[in-house]
Amino acid sequence: MAVIDDLICEEAAGTLSFGNYELSTKTKKDGFKYNGDIYKIKTFNEITKLERNGMFVYESVPGTTVHGFKATDKTVSLVVEGKEDAQVTLELEAEKEYKIHIDKIYVGKLKTNLGGKLNMSVELEPGKQVDILVEKM
Repeated sequence: MAVIDDLICEEAAGTLSFGNYELSTKTKKDGFKYNGDIYKIKTFNEITKLERNGMFVYESVPGTTVHGFKATDKTVSLVVEGKEDAQVTLELEAEKEYKIHIDKIYVGKLKTNLGGKLNMSVELEPGKQVDILVEKM
């Protein structure tokens, strides 16, 4: 897989792909319609941020590319790639515990803060993709 030239797109499987960590300047796209919602993406080599209907969904520092992003009320699944290790933040339900799987290996559980944000570090390197699954307990 590679970066997303259009910054955000719907995949054949019905999932979202977004971000381009190779850009040297901040680039954004607003008004992308998907499943009745409006998405906005801001991305470049320093940060990738996704919003749905004006609300936070995903952020990575430094920037990443995400493939196959799918969120339900119980799980979030995605594949992330980037040039170096990244801090990934997801917006989930406030003060709930979630099981984290990276590349199909259970790595532990994390609890969201009062605002519902879940932060995790992901080891990335060029040409390597990391599969992430977050499951509500």
